[in-house]
Amino acid sequence: MVEQKNNRLFCFGYGYTADYLGHALQHSNDSWTVGGTTRDEERRKELLSRRVRARVFDQMSPIADPETLFSRFTHLLISTPPDDRGDPVFNLHAQELINLPNLKWVGYLSSTGVYGDRGGASVDETAETRPISKRGSRRELAEKQWLSLYERHGVPVHILRLSGIYGPGRSALDSIRAGVARRIEKPGHKFNRIHVDDIVQTILASFEKPNPGSIYNLSDDMPVPSHEVIAYACQLLGRAVPPLLPFDQADLAPIALSFYKDNKHVLNNKIKNELGVTLKYPDYKAGLEGCLAAEQSAQAE
Repeated sequence: MVEQKNNRLFCFGYGYTADYLGHALQHSNDSWTVGGTTRDEERRKELLSRRVRARVFDQMSPIADPETLFSRFTHLLISTPPDDRGDPVFNLHAQELINLPNLKWVGYLSSTGVYGDRGGASVDETAETRPISKRGSRRELAEKQWLSLYERHGVPVHILRLSGIYGPGRSALDSIRAGVARRIEKPGHKFNRIHVDDIVQTILASFEKPNPGSIYNLSDDMPVPSHEVIAYACQLLGRAVPPLLPFDQADLAPIALSFYKDNKHVLNNKIKNELGVTLKYPDYKAGLEGCLAAEQSAQAE
């Protein structure tokens, strides 16, 4: 078990996933102090009201007193988006993270986009990275930066490669309600997803069994085309299912077009075998049902 005395988590990029992780720790039976960064002052005030020790941080606003702040860390999560120079946290503060006496675990939230297109074939953590998009290439660079701290200085870095993140308030249910869901068909295309609750439980499992230098795929067990997910979400909501639109007629924006260039099955055996994770939502149907149940529960409160 992780020794819980005086554990402190700090999240660079206190967004959707970090918020779920922080909430889980604050409402656990263990004693945790949670902090993180945001780029917006109003968001910082909102986080402070929820007992999250928030700081403003971006490329132009590095942490003003890093030595004092970082010396308190026991666990550090990085989910800031990289640019062409890699990860901004690494570029601004890597040197100050070396040889911190209390640091037990560092996690970098990356993407399975680093694998690139595999024509529908399976990949695990031993596969070489060969991204085909700018976003994937930036993630690959950021991974190398963070792993260099482990290789050269023994910083306890873990790389977590996430499939498509979804959860309450961020799923196909929401795009249908917003009227923006389309069912685009590209024969043979499929991809994995990961529910935010399963990201959180995997991170917590890694806290319990740290293995610095390790890389983990966080994905579900069932890669499927996006149009199947939209159809099932419509079924859950009692909405009409949009017609299938051929990929070559979809007129997609560049960011959406890049999504359809990657086609692979991301294997998740390592988090199961090494960390003992049992997915709460092993497929999109269970995940969407869980999202709907969580929304209904919140409305009933």
